[in-house]
Amino acid sequence: MHTLYYAKGTIAIAVALTLEEAGLPYTPVRVDFASAAQTKPEYLALNPKGRVPALVTEGGTVLTETGALLEYVAALAPQADLVPLNAEAAAHMRAVMYYLASTMHVAHAHKMRGSRWADKQESFDDMTAKVPQTVAACARHIEDNCLQGDFVLGDSFSLADPYLFTVGQWLEGDGVNPADYPRIAAFLARMEARPSVQSVRSKGLL
Repeated sequence: MHTLYYAKGTIAIAVALTLEEAGLPYTPVRVDFASAAQTKPEYLALNPKGRVPALVTEGGTVLTETGALLEYVAALAPQADLVPLNAEAAAHMRAVMYYLASTMHVAHAHKMRGSRWADKQESFDDMTAKVPQTVAACARHIEDNCLQGDFVLGDSFSLADPYLFTVGQWLEGDGVNPADYPRIAAFLARMEARPSVQSVRSKGLL
């Protein structure tokens, strides 16, 4: 069985959702960010980056980085059809995932992780104040360019959907109202009805 190291509400939840969608059993282990457990020697020995997610395979290998973990799960469970065979559809799926990772997640992180990019409190404050604007711009891009229907790939569920759902959980906390983006709001509601989301919620990961 795989072991998933996560913190509640973080991007690691995308991996939990994908494991659920793939029907792969896993043991969730919570990393307590409130006590900065991710910075302690015990966790750093597992993941020197000091971040989540980290996934320990059945063979004991430690894997990190959300997108890589999602692709790994999809490769383990090809029957789940989480990656489309069509090359253009797969490229769109990955384009959305990479945008979420490189742009929208970074915009979100400016709210509470300013020390990654600056040293002065006034810089942190400026970054935090900018978050509603930058995250709203990201949401507008998702609304207008990424959702091709019920899901990122229209009628087909893919790896991009648990990723987008997880990031979508941060919108209100970032000062962005999902109701201002009808496609996103409908997508989030649709995802809430999926057994994978219900299972992760019942386990207290969300």
